Amino acid sequence: MKPVIALVGRSNVGKSTLFNFLTRTKDALVADRPGLTRDRIYGVTRRFDDRYIVIDTGGIEMLQHPDHETGLTHQIASQAWQAVEEADIVFFMVDGPQGLVPQDEQVFTELRQLGQKVCVLVNKADLEPAHLLAGDFFQLGAREVFEVSAKTGKGVEEVFSVLEPDYPAQPRSPVTGDQAVIRVAIAGRPNVGKSTLVNALLGEERFITSDIPGTTRDSIPVQVEKSGTVFELIDTAGVRRRSRVHDMIEKFSVVKTLQAIDAAHVAVLVLDGTQDFADQDARLARTMLDSGRALVLAINKTDACSNEDYQKIQKGLDLKLRFLDFAERLFISARRKEGIAKLIRAISQAHAAANTQVNTSTLTRLLEDALESYQPPLVRRQRIRLKYATQISTCPPTLVIYGNQIARIPGSYKRYLENYYRKALQLTGTPVHLLFRQPDNPYAGRRNPLTPRQQRTRRRRQRKK
Repeated sequence: MKPVIALVGRSNVGKSTLFNFLTRTKDALVADRPGLTRDRIYGVTRRFDDRYIVIDTGGIEMLQHPDHETGLTHQIASQAWQAVEEADIVFFMVDGPQGLVPQDEQVFTELRQLGQKVCVLVNKADLEPAHLLAGDFFQLGAREVFEVSAKTGKGVEEVFSVLEPDYPAQPRSPVTGDQAVIRVAIAGRPNVGKSTLVNALLGEERFITSDIPGTTRDSIPVQVEKSGTVFELIDTAGVRRRSRVHDMIEKFSVVKTLQAIDAAHVAVLVLDGTQDFADQDARLARTMLDSGRALVLAINKTDACSNEDYQKIQKGLDLKLRFLDFAERLFISARRKEGIAKLIRAISQAHAAANTQVNTSTLTRLLEDALESYQPPLVRRQRIRLKYATQISTCPPTLVIYGNQIARIPGSYKRYLENYYRKALQLTGTPVHLLFRQPDNPYAGRRNPLTPRQQRTRRRRQRKK
């Protein structure tokens, strides 16, 4: 088992910056603004031979003023303390230029009582002379105090060299093909229940949930095994209309949501069953479709819906999301954990459909059947001829159809062929991409040399002109 390192401390001391440095990623949002990280984020220390698992946490703050943020601040701190309980090593990060503050003393005292190995990392050593930073923090009584720079990596290697005797490198275990992971992006508008849904899938309160829109900011992956299959669930930030996004942090969150969708195998579009579907739902669905992801529609909060509401939801789906008729529609309640098993099954089916591979002979036979049922239109009194089809890739299944006059094939006939293949191959939950190509003329650019008799005939005709 890889040892686990938890990064804890007050807000804005550089925990997320150090996390990104250790993992060689940009998974944690970083900005000069306190309270940015909220949920736990897991990664592997790529700079040290994948030897450690590192957890980024939100800031542990002192609760002084009871207001609407109090409950959320308490949940953030609870997430941090839970990470400490999971960890073998705790990196307690403090702000060197600010010096020791009473809150640091309070948090460190509680850390010492838990019994884990605690290393004090005095951050921002690149801003001041190193010997001026750590002096205040020795009075904490910690055995290990290091001056580091999370931004540049200064002093970080020294920290891990101290850990190496107690946590030597472990031999790598071979990875077999049975350990494939299905990446699933949970996306939707703010406050539709995405984090609640991920918690229901995990069976634990892994992510913070709140009625306040925009609670989730990072796109955070976490793995869970269901029926022998490993799923990597990615809880994403809610995506609002671009005109309503003014906060820079929210803009970063939206970008990371779109990146998570692009990196996923299956995208789950979460809709709020208690509200009318908005144009933003259709835009986000179109983004998922354009990215080629397998797709599942999860209509949440249906425990508060009546029979009339169900009919209204179906009409809204047919009106706003008609172009997603291939995606399975599931009515769920994340809060009550209703429909979770069906959702897992739909995700697996969509992933399997997206990875379907069909041989050329079968695709060509289906093309002939489609042409027999509905011929392409005439173009300048000539029939468009489609000859054969072959598959060139999966995720999504991409087919190439060869024929002539392909530039004149109308969009309605292309959609007919897409739907025909999807129904014939029983592909649920995945788009089918069709490409049309015209075979090259083998005689293009080739001219036979003229015989002597043809040359004489040509010269004679030219003289007559």
